Amino acid sequence: MDSTQSLEQLESEMLAAVAAAAGLDSLESLRIAALGRKGSLTERMKALGGLPADQRRAAGQALNRLKTTVEQAIDARRSSLAAADLEARLVQEAIDVTLPARPQPAGRLHPVSQTVDECVAIFGEMGFTVAEGPDIENDFRNFTALNIPPEHPARQMHDTFYLPERDDGSRLLLRTHTSPVQIRTMQSQEPPIRVIAPGRTYRCDSDATHTPMFHQVEALVVDETTHLGHLKGCIIDFCRAFFELPDLPVRFRPSHFPFTEPSMEVDIGCTRSRGELKIGGDDWLEIMGSGMVHPNVLRAGGVDPDRYQGFAFGMGIDRIAMLKYGIPDLRTFFEADLRWLHHYGFLPLAVPSLVRGL
Repeated sequence: MDSTQSLEQLESEMLAAVAAAAGLDSLESLRIAALGRKGSLTERMKALGGLPADQRRAAGQALNRLKTTVEQAIDARRSSLAAADLEARLVQEAIDVTLPARPQPAGRLHPVSQTVDECVAIFGEMGFTVAEGPDIENDFRNFTALNIPPEHPARQMHDTFYLPERDDGSRLLLRTHTSPVQIRTMQSQEPPIRVIAPGRTYRCDSDATHTPMFHQVEALVVDETTHLGHLKGCIIDFCRAFFELPDLPVRFRPSHFPFTEPSMEVDIGCTRSRGELKIGGDDWLEIMGSGMVHPNVLRAGGVDPDRYQGFAFGMGIDRIAMLKYGIPDLRTFFEADLRWLHHYGFLPLAVPSLVRGL
């Protein structure tokens, strides 16, 4: 724009250019050309210093009025363009809510998530609540409080993931089972206690039926009257509800665990033929460990073993999911293969319930 132009002509051209701006970018370019550090109006403002004093005042007022007019025009045009852009986006991004829904959800729940929900549904009907704890634990809750002596092989480096040694010489670790949640629960709650603790656990092991990270669910009951018969009844009811076989054979074999006394392995009936395994039958398959809580464990949790007693049991979530849904290799659980998940996964709206069915 020529510096010799009259202010009226300059104003007319600027307002016409603002009105003709096709978009926010071009409008911003016009603003910079007129009002920027080297804009036409800014240059005229700078030239006021060279005018005589009697002319400077009138010229300055005229330039200020023009500047205000141009700024107002730019702001108005910017608002108009922004509204037009928004309207165009709303039209372009509109969703027709009258379209029919998909025949079924595209996503799938992982078998582990489904199995956890099934366990929660079954034990919830028995009056259990869900308890949780951190994946990183200290030696006391993971071993000592569970009556596992210092020389026990489970404490060794080849079986446990230890974190670097701290300043006081102690070492945190990735929990090797969800049993530390039982200790935390006893330390924070007064009996009676009836909880299950599903979660991730970690051990140095990897093959078709073991992975360094896997899932467990454990149960704990502590009160003044519970006994071994309650433990057996609870486990039998769970196994038959989970595998959906009302006559599923269940047996208990004597065993040894440091944190329970007496201790029992739990087997369910199965059939093995032609390399296939079927739940139910005359053969046996071990699925969990159980027993009455050892008095030393109660004592470590702050519970008086002379007044209270309890039972506990635990099983691998991945293992019972493999058995129920015929998944041959545990390692495929963690490969993030969408084709595998689409085959073995579950619809997210099919929430497990003993009333509607698992």
